[in-house]
Order: sequence, then structure tokens, then C-alpha cells
Amino acid sequence: MLLIGGVLIAGAAVFVYNFNQQPAGHSMAVPDTSSLSQGEPIAQVRLPATFSVQAQMGKVAFDAKCAACHGANATGLEGLAPPLVHKIYEPSHHGDEAFQRAAQYGVQAHHWRFGDMPPVAGLTRADVQGIVAYVRELQRENGIN
Repeated sequence: MLLIGGVLIAGAAVFVYNFNQQPAGHSMAVPDTSSLSQGEPIAQVRLPATFSVQAQMGKVAFDAKCAACHGANATGLEGLAPPLVHKIYEPSHHGDEAFQRAAQYGVQAHHWRFGDMPPVAGLTRADVQGIVAYVRELQRENGIN
């Protein structure tokens, strides 16, 4: 009985230790943007040397429908909307379908302090797939997988 209790306690300790470890790379924490002025880019984004054809089409749609709030190259804009080139939006946390739903239905604020995102009119699922390809290629170039 004592042995079983010891194993359970050790297992719980390992679980808690692993749960509290920060993964390598980008932090999930929202950055402090208090030093930025309204409309300033939040993230520094490196661009890939080339984009896939789908991402190139997605960039056109992104620039037309998303960049006014999320910034050129998804940098985010202080006071408007968050950067999409951020660990919070990595595929394992916000999958591609999350982008589809955000465009179609909007999003209730839950990570950032910018308020709710309204639905985006005039985008098809194919348009959003291109936007996601563009954002994912930007993310990969910036170490977010």
C-alpha cells in the first residue's frame, strides 16, 4: 500500500512539473504593449524568401480584409487587433478551422484586450484557406510551428 501511494505521489509530481514547464520558443504570454502608440505594429515579423501560390493569393485577401486591423504581414496593431504571428495562433492552439470560424462568426475576446472581433463579410472558405496558408508561412518563418 505504501509503495502504491509513493508511485502515485511521484507520478503526480512529474505531471505537475511537466505541466508547469514552458515550451521552447515563443511564449504564450501576451506581450506588454504599453510603450506602443495607437496603431503601431506589435510584432516584428520576418518574411519568407518566397510564398507558395496559395499563400500569395491569401496575402491578397489578407491585405484586403485583415491588414487594416491585424497589420501588414499580421504584425498586429496596438489598440486594434493582435498579431497573428504569435505563439497563441500556432496550429496546435488555434487550428485552421478556428480561422474559418473567426471570419464567419467573429470571435469573443479571450486572449487579448482588444475586444471582440466581428465577422468578416465577403470571404469564402477558399479565401480563408489562402489567408491561413499565408499566416502559417509567416509563422513558420518566425519559428512558430
